[in-house]
Amino acid sequence: MRRLPVYLVLDVSASMTGEPIEAVKNGMKTLVAALRQDPYALETANLSVLTFNHEAKQEVPLTELSLFQEPVIKASGQTGLGAVLLLLSERIDREVNKSTAEQKGDWRPLVFLMTDGLPTDDWRSGLQQFKKQKCGLVVACAAGPHADTSILKEITEEVVQLDTADSNSIQAFFKWVSSSVSISSTKIETQGHETAGISELPPPPPEVNIVV
Repeated sequence: MRRLPVYLVLDVSASMTGEPIEAVKNGMKTLVAALRQDPYALETANLSVLTFNHEAKQEVPLTELSLFQEPVIKASGQTGLGAVLLLLSERIDREVNKSTAEQKGDWRPLVFLMTDGLPTDDWRSGLQQFKKQKCGLVVACAAGPHADTSILKEITEEVVQLDTADSNSIQAFFKWVSSSVSISSTKIETQGHETAGISELPPPPPEVNIVV
């Protein structure tokens, strides 16, 4: 069975303390509940959660939606963006099945990265490793005014911004992510096509602005 790997990469640095981190937890619950209602997503999508502060951690390895359990996350520390890009690259290498002459591997991963601040480590060296991975679609989200969209643009062309990192905006982002995964899994199951760009995703809600 060819899986659609979905990686959520979440900033859990100290600046996410309070309302933002609670909104992320609720957003994850909403996302998983919505995808479990979608027969195509339930069939193909597998979800992994990575977090980053002063260290990068894979909280949940790539897991079928029916078995997925939300991780317990807390906000603290700095913003190790480079470390998490390096870890993400390693996990994709290890978890995503490659195509061989005999059989097709998994579909190319979807990556949704959210951060509310500036990286505090050497993010470019992590980015170099990550760029070697063949992902289907990478969306980076600047949550609030303190994240630098020009840095995120170096990671991916597909960047969105939330005006504020409050619970409404973060919830809206997670709902949009779940719609995006649904659309992608439906296309795979019905047409055998992968999503190639943000233009093929559902239009984002008013809280989520596409950065051009």
